[in-house]
Amino acid sequence: MRPTGAIERVPASGRTAVTGTPCGAVDADVAGCVGQELAVLLDEQLTHAACLDDVFARDVARPIAQFTLEGGRRTRARLLWWAMRACGGGSAETASALRMAAAIELIQTCALVQDDVMDGSPQRRGRASFHAQVAEEYRHVTADASRAASFAASAAILAGDLALSWADDIVAATDLPRGSRRQVLEMWRCLRTEMVAGQYLDLHSQVTGSRSVIRALQAARLKTALYSVERPLAFGAVIAGANAATLHGLRCAGRYAGIAFQLRDDLDSVFGDSLLTGKESGEDIKAGKLTYLIAVARARAEAQRNTYVLSVLDSAVGNASLSPSDLRQVRDALADCGARQAVEQRVARLGRRASRHLRALDLDRTASERLAELLHTVMAFEPTARGVQEDDGARPELVASVAHGGGR
Repeated sequence: MRPTGAIERVPASGRTAVTGTPCGAVDADVAGCVGQELAVLLDEQLTHAACLDDVFARDVARPIAQFTLEGGRRTRARLLWWAMRACGGGSAETASALRMAAAIELIQTCALVQDDVMDGSPQRRGRASFHAQVAEEYRHVTADASRAASFAASAAILAGDLALSWADDIVAATDLPRGSRRQVLEMWRCLRTEMVAGQYLDLHSQVTGSRSVIRALQAARLKTALYSVERPLAFGAVIAGANAATLHGLRCAGRYAGIAFQLRDDLDSVFGDSLLTGKESGEDIKAGKLTYLIAVARARAEAQRNTYVLSVLDSAVGNASLSPSDLRQVRDALADCGARQAVEQRVARLGRRASRHLRALDLDRTASERLAELLHTVMAFEPTARGVQEDDGARPELVASVAHGGGR
């Protein structure tokens, strides 16, 4: 497969490593430096892939490398970096932090590509998903559409496995600061298992038709919150040599912010603009996913004895042929029973809890402000635009709260 913009292998000597870059330079462009580190690391992997087989390199290795290099906002990588800097890490830890950030970007690639296969998602980041690209590339090879689709799904699963293997290679070869290696490797092991467990819960809820609010939150925490926010913060803290209390506080802040991130994503999947989210609106509804939003809607409708909302949900959730007008009906139902507002208020509360944990820590002031700003962006909480009422008089603005807290 050679999707539009597919990369051509560039010899490693043609790239400039960033591992020797002063940490202040990385501060100025974390995403760019992580992308540059990825380019160097992936060059090495592509060289090996090309030696193995040209078709494999063309169809799997190069496209998955390109997918990773194009990336998203590098949010996980930036969380790791600013946690490291907030905990006092500097130039001595820069190389380790950049490599671990690159590894997390690759494990994100694995998760996205395989998640799209399991969900049958045709789009990712505003373009055809990986398996959809493969299917289009090989459409002319066989007249059997189901065979082509099966091949494309299998190729995408292998591509995700390859990204995970590359991530493991990077972690194994990273020269970590003295005293942190064992803890980093243990967290890495946990992260991979947590991701698989969360994805399985997601699939399990679809086939069983689970309606449990508790199970929805558990899946959100395992599938997204841990590896997207909590673990990156923990990696940064450990690399910087943070003490146990600081590590615990950052993990708590990350846990609350991570769950808020997933709940906001649930809302955006239904109410968001597909041009902004990069995915088709209503995709979670069509797939029959047990999101917290849908679980809350059912619970509220049952408590209210609102048979209309229940009937709308029963007919829509898991309906792959859901029309735009049907989706509008679902949106109205979610708003009418109060589920949308309830989830937005939950996001607000989680944001305030994350803020309190972060504010209580003795961190580098400048770096902690950048970290607070990033967490705020992750949760994308805008009470005025969303119409959410504060329940304790405190704004969930993380930046302001940290700026008035203690710091070195």
